[in-house]
Amino acid sequence: MASTTQVPPAFVRLAAHPLRWRLLTALADSDYRVRELVTLVGEPQSLVSYHLRLLRDGGLVTATRSSFDGRDSYYHLDLEHCAAALADAGAALHPALRREPALREHPVDPRRSPRVGVLFVCTGNSARSPIGAALLRHHTGGQVDVASAGNRPKPHLHPHAVRVLRDEFGIDITDQHPRHVDTVTGRRFDYVISLCDKAREACPDFPDHPRRMHWSVPDPAAAGEADYRAFQHTAADIDTRIRHLLPVLTASRP
Repeated sequence: MASTTQVPPAFVRLAAHPLRWRLLTALADSDYRVRELVTLVGEPQSLVSYHLRLLRDGGLVTATRSSFDGRDSYYHLDLEHCAAALADAGAALHPALRREPALREHPVDPRRSPRVGVLFVCTGNSARSPIGAALLRHHTGGQVDVASAGNRPKPHLHPHAVRVLRDEFGIDITDQHPRHVDTVTGRRFDYVISLCDKAREACPDFPDHPRRMHWSVPDPAAAGEADYRAFQHTAADIDTRIRHLLPVLTASRP
């Protein structure tokens, strides 16, 4: 007979709290700063910070220092860790409930019209946003209308961004060039995703009021021109976020 005093799995104990669940739900949509989460959940900052600390200690949430304001931090939901924790929680209840946490891709239906439009924005449009656009285009087989731009575009793509996409994913973007976000403001987008804290603050409004999302991804070029490992880490991070975005895009059209 199973013990009636067995402690529930850590994920269940963390996620079952109403406020922590609301924080997890908010962070599943976008990365946010504490003051933004305070507004979203309508609770005092001290209480929100306390529960964020518990979520961080449990490995469900991570934090990165804002590149726009170094006194601030962006909180991010680690969906990969959540998937693994959910699988472990199911197995703790009964072995038959174990599920592999691997994420299956959800291709966007090409027969849907108009196509889902996604814009990736960072400051220089030389690394993070081109990587995001290339990976989304790759994972959807070109069935999503994808673009990238920057509010202060660099003259050329960073060579490590070109290299990491070629070496790690077999994607060639050598013929692409950075462009200013003003060049795409007339296009229709369903999602505008900022990957840079500075670009988030400077991103213009769009006429169709697309859904805004923010991924606080550090600039890999800041690690040094020769540090290719930073670009590998950045590409892997963005790829994980892209794969978790695919089901959202699939559900965004009736």
